[in-house]
Amino acid sequence: MFNKILIANRGEIACRVIRTAHKLGIRCVAVYSEADANAMHVAMADEAVCVGPAASKDSYLKMDTILQVAQETGAQAIHPGYGFLSENAPFVQKCQEAGVVFIGPPASAIEAMGSKSAAKRIMEEAKVPLVPGYHGEDQDPALLKKHSDEMGYPVLLKATAGGGGKGMRVVWSADEFTSALDAAKREAMNGFADDTMLVEKYLTKPRHVEIQVFCDQHGNSVYLAERDCSVQRRHQKVVEEAPAPGMSDVLRKAMGEAAVRAAEAIGYVGAGTVEFLLDEDGSFYFMEMNTRLQVEHPVTELITGQDLVEWQLAVASGQPLPITQDEVQINGHAVEVRIYAEDPDNDFLPATGKLEYLRTPEENRYVRVDTGVREGDEVSIYYDPMIAKLIVWDENRDRAMQRMSQALTEYRIAGMKTNTHFLKRLIDNKAFRDAELDTGFIEKHEADLFEAHGGSQSANPLAMATLYTLLKQKQDRQAQAVRSHDETSPWHQFSGWRLNEEPTHVVRFTQESSGDEPIEHEVTVNWLDRGFRLTLDGHIMIADGTLNDDRLQASLNGHSRNAFVAELNGHVTVFTDQGAFEFQWQRPDLDNHDFEEEGGSLTAPMNGSIVAVLVEPGQKVTKGTAMVIMEAMKMEHTITASADGTVTEIFFQPGDLVEGGADLLAFEAEEA
Repeated sequence: MFNKILIANRGEIACRVIRTAHKLGIRCVAVYSEADANAMHVAMADEAVCVGPAASKDSYLKMDTILQVAQETGAQAIHPGYGFLSENAPFVQKCQEAGVVFIGPPASAIEAMGSKSAAKRIMEEAKVPLVPGYHGEDQDPALLKKHSDEMGYPVLLKATAGGGGKGMRVVWSADEFTSALDAAKREAMNGFADDTMLVEKYLTKPRHVEIQVFCDQHGNSVYLAERDCSVQRRHQKVVEEAPAPGMSDVLRKAMGEAAVRAAEAIGYVGAGTVEFLLDEDGSFYFMEMNTRLQVEHPVTELITGQDLVEWQLAVASGQPLPITQDEVQINGHAVEVRIYAEDPDNDFLPATGKLEYLRTPEENRYVRVDTGVREGDEVSIYYDPMIAKLIVWDENRDRAMQRMSQALTEYRIAGMKTNTHFLKRLIDNKAFRDAELDTGFIEKHEADLFEAHGGSQSANPLAMATLYTLLKQKQDRQAQAVRSHDETSPWHQFSGWRLNEEPTHVVRFTQESSGDEPIEHEVTVNWLDRGFRLTLDGHIMIADGTLNDDRLQASLNGHSRNAFVAELNGHVTVFTDQGAFEFQWQRPDLDNHDFEEEGGSLTAPMNGSIVAVLVEPGQKVTKGTAMVIMEAMKMEHTITASADGTVTEIFFQPGDLVEGGADLLAFEAEEA
């Protein structure tokens, strides 16, 4: 076994490899870009070396630099993780020439699977079932159309060098063929500099089922059951589970043996995944082979009780596989979801920003969190926006899905868009629970999965947000009283007192909606002997409760409810069993508070962009003068002077993106 390895990756997979390596007593060298200097994988490693600027091409993809680091630090082997250099045959060759072990397959195996058309010819010779189609070198459009006509429509056009859905078109009729081929070839040339196409029969309701295979250097091969990865968006996996629902022992054996034949046909070594399309009639067809460890490997680990990274390290060091095919056991059911910084309601557009509030479910024998970030870390524009993988296990599929639903409720992130609540709606969807799976699942159930949060929702989250602000203001007043010279001063009270009037207060929120304009909420608060009477959106609620850090224990009309609340830059996010509800608190004393606390600077109340700067350095202004206009949450926000004074410096210009809490300008107030 190795004494020291280098991990040529970052984030979640780097941390995951380090955990197993340390368990085996192997020292780890991390590499990092300038953007990742404070990253979790850097902190976990025994050594860490910067390999370049933030962009991957200047750091994590610099083959010669990474090899040099491995040699200088005495690393005997390199684990590539997945992505980056994990399926780069030239890098494998460079490692071999440098005398550094590549923890993965030989270059020849990667090259064999690198071209979809070449791979299918190899699979055909190995008697691995293929989808009917044409995979030849003759790219005459008339010939491609002839094969399509003979197969019958629909057919799938796919770039042989492609991936991730690029260079791919479904053709439903002969009339569409020419335009679809032209579009697919253009996209393939732009994405891969190669417009070679293959054409296959398109299966209308396929499932995506993949087999985990493992081969050692002594001619031993096994398959470790299967994973169902049918639920996808933009041809990328969203949910993975093992074993596949409805899989019979006979079908599992047939697919597993076909996967092993595929691996052996290319002289494979290490962890690999053979992906199949499974049709409704039980027939299955080779799709591609991933010559690396897969993102979804933890579900296989949880049902087999094996550590696949430990297997990788053992096989790469020359050891035989630890078990035979007859010894592979399947126990229970596991499911994995990928927690992403993205906006599912905006075509899963990636998001960036700082993880200012991050709480994860407690890990135990049922729940596992594989992550490479901590609270306070940045989700960068330079890398994949995956925050973590959430994996659960239980004795059967129903119990595993229920456990996943609860774990997603306990996965709380505020301050940026994520897919956690979309994932919970998906996991709770009846059709998904009934295992009515195919690769078009999300599109088919779009109306249920993308149910928008808005004014039609229960008033409870708004009431909880209001109760939070009231309790928070009360705590703030009490803290001010303790710091003051006179704790009994009436100015420290928070009772809504009014001369000759009922104690009343108004709390205002805005809430993002699916429309062009945010929803505005105005809540009237009346103080009671115990608690508050809230008049909100046509409802009256008697509310009371306690606030302990981010935990809110609320009583609404006598019904006790628990929630967690995060407040970031005026945004109040209420996490309930029904999801997360975000409100922007229109705090009446926001500017005065910020001015006093920040000592003469005015800060951005949230992430956004600068629309206009209305003042210049040296300009004298009076209290209330508009100085900067920001746009955020589909609204413009005007930052005004908190007192008479002089602008001394401006830090941003129109068009600049700013983070919540950033100083927008420096300001000197006149003495009262």
